[in-house]
Order: sequence, then structure tokens, then C-alpha cells
Amino acid sequence: MGESEAQRVRAPPRISGVVAYLDPLMTQSPPTDDLVAAFQIEGWPVRGRIARLGDSIHEVLTRHDYPEPVANLLGEACALAALVGSSLKFEGRLIVQAQGDGPVRYVVCDYDTSGQFRGYCRFDADAVAAVSQGFARPGARTLLGDGLFIMTVDQGGDMDRYQGITKIEGETLALCAEQYFDQSEQTPTRIRLAVGQVDSGQGPTWRAGGIMIQNIASDDARGSTEDAWFRAQALFQTTGEDELVDPTIPADTLLWRLFNEDGVRVFEPLALKAFCRCSSERIATVIESFSEEEKADMVEDDGKIRVTCEYCSRTYALDPTA
Repeated sequence: MGESEAQRVRAPPRISGVVAYLDPLMTQSPPTDDLVAAFQIEGWPVRGRIARLGDSIHEVLTRHDYPEPVANLLGEACALAALVGSSLKFEGRLIVQAQGDGPVRYVVCDYDTSGQFRGYCRFDADAVAAVSQGFARPGARTLLGDGLFIMTVDQGGDMDRYQGITKIEGETLALCAEQYFDQSEQTPTRIRLAVGQVDSGQGPTWRAGGIMIQNIASDDARGSTEDAWFRAQALFQTTGEDELVDPTIPADTLLWRLFNEDGVRVFEPLALKAFCRCSSERIATVIESFSEEEKADMVEDDGKIRVTCEYCSRTYALDPTA
């Protein structure tokens, strides 16, 4: 990707679409949300991605009456899907999901490479309440129990799906994903995810953020990358969860805080948007797959068949005779 498609961040504020090389303590850039962007630390064999979700994740998390720990888990899944899915080099989908025998039976985020995503959790409210007692918010391992973390790449058309599966062993989805990359792709990876509610004066709204770095393997040209990777991880670990969800800290400001000594090149961001694939036509097609007897059992007193989308909670009322 050429210089025209990236910005080199030493001081991050944008002015009229260009980068201003100024001290960020003297210039305040406007908050930027609902985006994911790739970045490269200058001169280091380290690449990364950063995601910030505002209105998009609020829309997903408020479609259902999720308890806070469940909303947090789904928000992490969506931020993770944006980080990983935006790296795909083709038009398709990435599905991030985890399922187990715990209070949350299933969490999924369906991410489209155009930047659109949707998510859903299936859970037992009483069981979630039971494990939520105490000071610490329950994490992925507590909520999901014994189970599997799965990432599925769907290239669409007649292309085969690729699926990677690992056991749920970490208390966060970030740790599950790190294990996935270590086992499935042998790519050293570090991920941090954060979800929280922020009140900017109009009531609390959900926000989510994520950052990921990966080590570029050694070769004859670049030599060993071990020392650079060790240093990058040390800086990466200073990322605060509050920084990832703070609406007053744009993505480039956060990257400048982490890697300002060497500089970081940030590439053109991709906008993120909540969406759902459901439609009356899709629902009608599903209904048609049932037998006449089964469809008759679905008909309600007013003669309609009602189907509610588990993702967006939209209810469709269909005429079975149409």
C-alpha cells in the first residue's frame, strides 16, 4: 500500500483529511468511531489493527435485554471479528463464535468484509446471575464453561469454508483468539479487547474497542525479529481498557501514545456498521421448507405465522397462504 493510502503517525491529529505533524498535547483531534484500521510500526517487523465501535455496537447490544456480563462478552466478540475480519483479502464473511456448557451457551458475531456486522448471545439468565456475584465481572471461561472457540472464513460462492477450532481455555475471548493464532496459523499474536458504557450527558451508551499486533516471521532479509517482538509486546501491554473505549481518545492518538518513539503508519480505515441479513423473503423461504402440517401448527389466532429474528429482534408476520 503506497504513501497516498496511509498516514505516518508521530502526532495523530487529522486536518482536512491530511495528517498534521503536531504535538497532540497542543492540538485535539475530533473523536472517531465505528472504524477499523491497519497499522505498521515504523522499521519494526510488527503489524497490527485497531478497532473502535460506538453507535454500531450500542445498536447490537441494545437489541436484546442482555445482562452486563453477557453484553460485555458479545461486545468483545464483535470487536474481535472486526480486527480479524478486516484483514481478509477477499469479499466474504468471518464468523467468530464460542459455545460451551456454561451460563452462556452460544455467542456469535457475523462480520462482512464490507465492514457490516451482527451479533447474538444465547444464555440462561438465572445461571448468569448466579456466576455474576462478587466484585469481578465473569469472563469468557466462566460464562461459556467447557467448550470451543471457532473462527469460520466464508469466501462465498462455491468456495469451501475454512474453520479453525480451539478449546476455550482463557478467561477472555482475546486469550482464546491468541491461542487460535498460535495453534492454527503459528503467528505470534497479542490482542486486547474492551467493552463498557460511557455517559456523555445523554445517558449511558455501549462502546467497544480492540487492538491486535502480530509478529512478522524472520527471514534472510530481515534476520531475527525476536527482540523487536519482545519490545512491541512490552509497549502493547501498557494499553488500558479505558483507553480503548474512551470516546475522547481517537485511534491515532492511542497508537501515538503506544509507539511514538518510532512512529506508526496507519492505513485507510474501514467504516463499521451494524446490520442484519434477515428479510421477509428470507423468512418466507425458511417457512416454505416446512411441511403443510408443520406450518399449520405455526399459525396464530389471527391467521399469521410470526417469526422473530434472533439477531435483531425484528418480528415478521407472514400469511401462510400467500
